[in-house]
Amino acid sequence: MRSYRGIFLMFIFATLNCSMATAKETVNDITQLNPIAVDRVVAPTSIDEVSKLVGEHHGPISIGGGRYSQGGQTATENALFLDMRQMDHIVNLDVEKRQITVEAGITWRKIQEVIDRHDLSLKIMQSYSNFTVGGSLSVNAHGRYVGEGSLIRSVESILIVLADGTVKEASRTRNPELFFGAIGGYGGIGVIVHATLNLAENTHVERTTSTMPVSAYKDYFFENIRTSKRVVFHNADLYPPTYTQVNAVTWSITGKPVTVPEKLAPQDALSPMQQSIMRWISDGPMGKQVRQYLYDPYRFAGEQIEWRNYEASYDVIGLEPPSRQNSTFVLQEYFIPVEHFDAFVPKLAAILNGHNVNVLNVSIRHALPDTESLLSWAPKEVFSFVIYYEQGVTADDKKAVREWTSEVIDAALAEGGTYYLPYQIVATKAQFLQAYPKAPDFFALKKQVDPDYKFRNKLWDNYYGSPR
Repeated sequence: MRSYRGIFLMFIFATLNCSMATAKETVNDITQLNPIAVDRVVAPTSIDEVSKLVGEHHGPISIGGGRYSQGGQTATENALFLDMRQMDHIVNLDVEKRQITVEAGITWRKIQEVIDRHDLSLKIMQSYSNFTVGGSLSVNAHGRYVGEGSLIRSVESILIVLADGTVKEASRTRNPELFFGAIGGYGGIGVIVHATLNLAENTHVERTTSTMPVSAYKDYFFENIRTSKRVVFHNADLYPPTYTQVNAVTWSITGKPVTVPEKLAPQDALSPMQQSIMRWISDGPMGKQVRQYLYDPYRFAGEQIEWRNYEASYDVIGLEPPSRQNSTFVLQEYFIPVEHFDAFVPKLAAILNGHNVNVLNVSIRHALPDTESLLSWAPKEVFSFVIYYEQGVTADDKKAVREWTSEVIDAALAEGGTYYLPYQIVATKAQFLQAYPKAPDFFALKKQVDPDYKFRNKLWDNYYGSPR
């Protein structure tokens, strides 16, 4: 009897060990549309640990931070997934030089909490502070900063772990090919572990707004915003479903006292009332009109003066819907040369309305050229169109999104523009290469420093590993 019991227990333990050895972990993004089963998830805490993990691993490796990319850009099947969020420390702060060195897993908010005490602000970052520095560098992000553009403009140098485990410093003067390939390279060149960023002064900024026909916006921007030395932030909201009116919102340096005493924005979810308003605007009767003619005029009424860091520290949880089970909120973005602004807007409107896309907002921003990143999304001076929309989660819903997205990509390309890569991967290889003509140079660099195609994700599986 004991021998049978022993055999039975051995069988149970063997079964458990086998299931544990073959168990997969799922990596997803904020939209919950892209679950990917990876081999294992490791959260390194040091450069040495990243170097060892990368150098000794012989299969695919993927890299993630806050996971706000929305099309599988942080993972691929059966990969060793490096969750960088434990590497979230400040390495050095030089107040006089206005420069900070940080680990790549740190969030912008955590940096702000430190530099705010020294009256310093980030020179360029995304509009929300939840993202990690490494993730933002990998997509070469941008925000609403006037006279700036992509994040690479504020980066002094990076440390990067290559496929063989070696650690390299990269800047405009040292290993520049790695610098220009890794920033905006979506984890394809190596693991960014440190970044040295340039900072700015934290000032008071005052809000002004102006509503106008979209046909008047380009001239308004060039006459009033582009060359101003006092404007810090600017964007214009293009109202659906007509796409004929914009609300231009500008934040300019002022000597007036702040009307918002807090130095940094609260990290709070929407209240039940705010969630109800958001749901009404997205799906309720006349919701878009209520927002344009009632809610926004109320929201932007009165004097508003804040610290620069307050306006730069919003929490993305303020955009989070109550649930993503049956539908989800998603982003896309297109970059159009400034001279083609007026031609692109009606094309965009016709496609979105023709496919009955439930657009919550289109935010218009501006960026100066980036001639450095190999995968630059702004080789020319551009206006960007950030589309925030709701979609269903079924296969048919995803198919419908692919159809209208492909049309918008074609419309942007026809106007000499590009589309942004962190979102759902829809473009054909031909569309991708037209939008990013230096991609072959990026691929040549990747082949040189990652000959075994170790650094992978869905983006590179589509256009590098097994192109369509």
